[in-house]
Amino acid sequence: MSASPVTLRVALIQTRTPASHAAALDHVAPLISRAAQGGARLILTPEGTNILQKDREILLPQLTSLEDDPVVQGLQKAARGLGVSVLVGSALVRREDGQAANRSALITPDGEIAATYDKLHMFDVDLPTGETARESATYAPGDRAVVAAAEGAVLGLTICYDIRFPALHRALALAGAQILTVPAAFTRPTGAAHWEVLLRARAIETGSFVLAPAQGGFHEDGRGTYGRTLAIAPWGEVLGKLDHDEPGVLFADLDLGLVAQARQAIPALANAQPFSGPVPLS
Repeated sequence: MSASPVTLRVALIQTRTPASHAAALDHVAPLISRAAQGGARLILTPEGTNILQKDREILLPQLTSLEDDPVVQGLQKAARGLGVSVLVGSALVRREDGQAANRSALITPDGEIAATYDKLHMFDVDLPTGETARESATYAPGDRAVVAAAEGAVLGLTICYDIRFPALHRALALAGAQILTVPAAFTRPTGAAHWEVLLRARAIETGSFVLAPAQGGFHEDGRGTYGRTLAIAPWGEVLGKLDHDEPGVLFADLDLGLVAQARQAIPALANAQPFSGPVPLS
């Protein structure tokens, strides 16, 4: 990996992804171009960048492999043409075994896929509002954590509901991640209650930048997502925020030296101690 630059300009894309691949590419491509024109070297998109359709009977027949997905192919072409790195926050794709996966893909400036990560934690919940979700009914979970190099930085890849599992983020930081990526399609109730505080907590715990591009608004398939794309610094302060749920681009300039400073000031990664117990009370 090349030496880290003094600063890395990133762009976080907030989308309202449609329910078809063609419309999704038409939606996100201009935002990618705007991000590159603004000087971003690393551009990040949200969870479900390639299609959002909550009806599995309609969704599943449309899914292809990652390599054959038309939105991923379009973003590979865009990355190559613009000379930038693009993290497809996630694409909903079909695995080789036929099961569906919720998969991040890091695209290099030459248009190649350098790394992928399949979402580990499935969003299977019953919210107090009456909303329910059973992500595991549609997608197979991944089984490995992933770090990858891009633009002189080390990324730790996560997706949406993963934010609620601190051990994953700690493992990524211990493996060298300076930037934790959290592309998301957060629900509106959980977003209002937990989105920003969870992102800031993961940044503080690990001394990492946290970049969280989000879906926002009310989608063709009937779902509502929270938006409020955020960039968080290693000390926990908000570097930038889209304070709405409309499509847009958030720029942030990352001083990667702040990662080492935060980890030296509060060496929580180094100070952790092994322990036994507790024994559950009967």
